[in-house]
Amino acid sequence: MSDNYRYKNYKMPLLSIIMVSGILMSGCANTPPPLELVAVSKAAVNDANVAGANELAPVQYKSAMDKMSGAELAMAGKDYPLAQQLAEQAQVDAKLAIAMARAAKAKKAADALQEDSRILSQEIGRKTK
Repeated sequence: MSDNYRYKNYKMPLLSIIMVSGILMSGCANTPPPLELVAVSKAAVNDANVAGANELAPVQYKSAMDKMSGAELAMAGKDYPLAQQLAEQAQVDAKLAIAMARAAKAKKAADALQEDSRILSQEIGRKTK
């Protein structure tokens, strides 16, 4: 085989790699700051706190808080793709914490209602005897 043939075989993949790398790098450089997403995520974390998630779903709430802090640090460092990713994750964790807090409150209310019903049944049983 000739040297020219081997050169052509390597030239095409190398050009493809260079072009793909350039496209990826330019895509990262043009990522706008996810200001709205970060604000919505902060509100979700705040809503989780108001819902009592810090007591009723502490693991999920702490995860949301940690990811929100990471998103804010990434924003300060102008790492917008990371800030977006962490803000999205913080929002999901906050929503999970809210759902778990509401479920815990609903269970507590259901348990109290069931206990009240049990006591009422006992009282009715005593009065009929």
